[in-house]
Parts: sequence; C-alpha cells; structure tokens
Amino acid sequence: MAIFDNVETGHDSLASRLRARIERDGPISFRDWMQAALYDERDGYYCRPGPVRQGRSGDYRTAPETSPLFAATFAWYFSKLFADLFFELGSPPKWTIFEAGAGGGEFAYGVLSSLRAKYPDVFSVTSYVIDEVSSVVRRRAEERLSEFAECLTFQRLVEVDNPAIGGVCFSNELIDAFPVHRVIMRNGRLRELCVGLKQNDFIWVERDPDQRVDEYCRRIELQLAEGQIAEINLEAEEYISRAAGLFERGFLVTVDYGAARNELFDAPHRFEGTLRAFHRHQLIDKVLARPGEQDLTTTVDWTQIREVGRRAGLRAIRFQRLDKFLAEGIGILSEMIAHTSDPVEALRLSTSAREMIMPNGLAASFQVLVQEKHPGP
Repeated sequence: MAIFDNVETGHDSLASRLRARIERDGPISFRDWMQAALYDERDGYYCRPGPVRQGRSGDYRTAPETSPLFAATFAWYFSKLFADLFFELGSPPKWTIFEAGAGGGEFAYGVLSSLRAKYPDVFSVTSYVIDEVSSVVRRRAEERLSEFAECLTFQRLVEVDNPAIGGVCFSNELIDAFPVHRVIMRNGRLRELCVGLKQNDFIWVERDPDQRVDEYCRRIELQLAEGQIAEINLEAEEYISRAAGLFERGFLVTVDYGAARNELFDAPHRFEGTLRAFHRHQLIDKVLARPGEQDLTTTVDWTQIREVGRRAGLRAIRFQRLDKFLAEGIGILSEMIAHTSDPVEALRLSTSAREMIMPNGLAASFQVLVQEKHPGP
C-alpha cells in the first residue's frame, strides 16, 4: 500500500502554514485541517493549479468522465422532472438546473448537449447554473462549455438570494468531500479527534467536542463503543438546507456513496470511521500526510441527508443504486451507438457503459437520492 513520507519542500507550503497555525494556536479540529487540505485557495487539493485530479492518470474516477451514459441518462430524467413541474406550474418561461461542485463541466456538457439534441423544448427554457469553488477548474469549465454561454452562469450557492420558480439542484460526489469532524468514544466519554504536532509530524490529539458537534451527537443519540470513531458532517446539513432554498418548487438530486446511519455505525469494518485518502487510485495509510496532495473522502450518512431534507421541506421520492438508475438509460445508449458512424467510438460507448452498470461496476457502489420540494397542500 502506498505511503507518503513526511518530507516537505518549500517554506510556505500548505503543510508548513498548517504547522505554523498549530504551533501558534494549538491543535485544530480535523474539520479545519481537512478544509485547508482540500479547499485552500492556493494549495488545496481541489483548488491548486496542476494536472487534472480525475481519470485514469489522476487520483480518482467519476461517473461523468467514465461514460457519456451518465449525463445522457440524467438529461432524460431531468426532462421528466421538467414535465412534472410543467404540469404543476404551467409553461414556465425559465427553469434552472443548478449543479453544485461541477468540476470541469463534463456533466454539464453532457446534459446540455443531450437536452439540445433530444429535448429542445426543455433546452430552450433551461438556465444552467454552476457552483465550483476552484477558480482554476471554473476556467476549465467555462472553456469546455463556451458553446452554451447564453444559458450558462457561474454562481456560488451561498450567493443565491432569491429562489427560482422551479428547477433541479444536482450534485455528484460532492457531500463525501465536505470537511468533517471526527469523534471517538474514550473511557465512556465522547471526545473529538483534532490535529496536533509531534516532531514536525501531524498527529491525532483528543479534546472535548466542539459545541455544534456535541449538539449534533446528542440530537441523533449517537452511541459508540469504546474506541470507536465516527465522522460528523455538519457541512452536509448546511448544503441541503441551502439547496432546498434554491427553488419555490423543484428537486434535489444527490449522487454519492453512502449508507444508512445504523449501517455506518454498526458495521465492524467501519469501527474506525470511513475517512480515506487516495493518491493515484491507491488507498493511503497516512491520511494526515502531505495536505493538499491527496484526496480525502468519507461515506455519506443517507439518514442525515433525509432528516435535514425533511426539516427543510423536502420529501424523498426516490432512492436507488446508481447502476440500477443508469440501467433505465440502456435505450438511450442504444440510440447513441446507432447514431455513431465510427465503429471505434461505438465500441468505446458500449465498453464504458458496461463498466458503469455491470455487476460490481463503478456505479454499483453509488446511490441516487431524489428529494422534492412541493410547498402547499
């Protein structure tokens, strides 16, 4: 298993800045450490300039860049959701697709291309809004999506003031990358795992939980065994609440890998939590090594997402494994292949789709949760 050493280069690296902060202020929450490791404006994993992180040559692979079937199937599904809104609202002059954490625009390009080609009535009233934290990646998305400039805008979710009449908020592998707190049961008391220093290395240290963490654990009546570790994703609650406020009527579509709360906390193989680090598609032993240079992720608590959704006025209307969801797009795949004159491209389409939906394929580990906002009686 690949392991990074702890030798850092440069006097102003992210690691050295984190060390300076800890030396000055004492241990910091893992949530703050992970926030910097992933989203520091200059050196965070998702924000720093450099090669693309995803794909075979990167650290991880995502569904949109694995197969065109992913975006094409969701374009078909969005057209169905549009028809539902159309029935409720009449003929809306505009509807909005808001994509949170859009990356380089692969999914947006696939959806907009499919809507334009197959659902022109929907495309003609679509406003596509992208929220992407990295300015580097945002510029890459602008270039990729230049042909759709007339219906495309870039806006952070936190900057949206007025809800649209209707639309969809979509995310793919977003919530698993939110920075989390970590807690451990020690001598019958809940403690928070924070990040400190020992001989210049980042180490785990324990302290009393942050007040918001303690309140959340009490609210869900968290029960851990002695020495058991769990992640607390408070950012997920903030995201779902904000996303629910995007529309007067609409849908929140979340694709990610997760489990019900009892499965997260009761499974023996998750006794030490679900925090993982990846580099070059390999699992890394030292999650605190080289902040900013490896991907960090945790498994989504679907029970939490449903609960906060209900408090925000959302109703879960669909929950399904991603491979089963994409299997509904097999007819779409057949059309894509039929309209491809290049046999090499046709083979690529077929092979990439099989990789997604075959048993134990990429999509089998992911789920799709659809929540509806429908105020009134």
